[in-house]
Amino acid sequence: MKPPTCPRTFGPPLGRAQVKQAAEDFQVEEILGFTPSGEGEHVFLWVEKRGRNTEDVAMELARFAGVPRRQVSYAGLKDRHALTWQWFCVHLPGRRELPWDGCRGDGFAVLRWTRNRRRLRKGALQGNRFRLRLQGFDGDRAAFEARLQQIARRGMPNYFGPQRFGHGGGNLARAVAMLQGEKVRSRHHRGLYLSAARAVIFNQVLALRVEAGCWDRALPGDLLMFDGGGAFFRAEGIDAEIEARMARLALHPTGPLWGEGEGAVGEAGAWEHRAVSLWPDLAAALVREAKMQRRPLRVRVRDLRWEWEEPAALRLSFTLPAGSYATGLVHELIETGEEIP
Repeated sequence: MKPPTCPRTFGPPLGRAQVKQAAEDFQVEEILGFTPSGEGEHVFLWVEKRGRNTEDVAMELARFAGVPRRQVSYAGLKDRHALTWQWFCVHLPGRRELPWDGCRGDGFAVLRWTRNRRRLRKGALQGNRFRLRLQGFDGDRAAFEARLQQIARRGMPNYFGPQRFGHGGGNLARAVAMLQGEKVRSRHHRGLYLSAARAVIFNQVLALRVEAGCWDRALPGDLLMFDGGGAFFRAEGIDAEIEARMARLALHPTGPLWGEGEGAVGEAGAWEHRAVSLWPDLAAALVREAKMQRRPLRVRVRDLRWEWEEPAALRLSFTLPAGSYATGLVHELIETGEEIP
């Protein structure tokens, strides 16, 4: 079983380039959605890592602190093949102090720390800053820059990236087996597999609307989400005010993270029903396992900048909301010949 293909929005790729020749070529920095209080029994750690995945580092931090793995949390997963900075949280009841300045290991180091009264929860991010270096660019520079300007104005499709499905789609295959009754003991892995299954239907809805040219338009029955927040409302009809807010990227249409509950209706709902009809067994299993949630079909790309270092190399920097993938931007620009986050 393969995930749905993700059609491009702005036309065919404008050339080829390599993105991840070294960890420094792909940098990700978390933007926390709040400021830690500075006191409390939850220690927040700002960690630099390269060549390690987030879960491995969480286990190393638990060993260093002498606590069970469940007492270490993080807001989001970061790719192994990158240079990343992210927050971890260690629950230390009794206000124990540890020598965090000496906490480092193969591919990671604690750079600074503070405290907070509450645990760091998944998704508690405002977004992520990305810094990419593209090498060996073979294409039209003027067309490339024009497309970047177009993406800055219009946003881009908010596809789940290929790593959501695991190497070679392995997480999706395991999700299907799990939903068919195979036992998965690890809570972490159960979450990964369930997320992969829900991403399939979301990407399918988005792909259908991209092909139809309505991915960034409000349709009757759409559930529209405010930019930068999780609140949404149903658009029974599309008036001039909604169209104006859509045009300035203040509102976005949403797609389903499938589960039990009501989705879009009317014209927008028809696209969701069509997507579900392509994955009927997966959708039926998800109704038993999860509650319906929403995710924007479109994402605004903030602070988009680029700089040519030489004729065939450039640097890109931009900010995306939590849960959105740099994959989407690179996918709209070039062919890379590899999966990137």
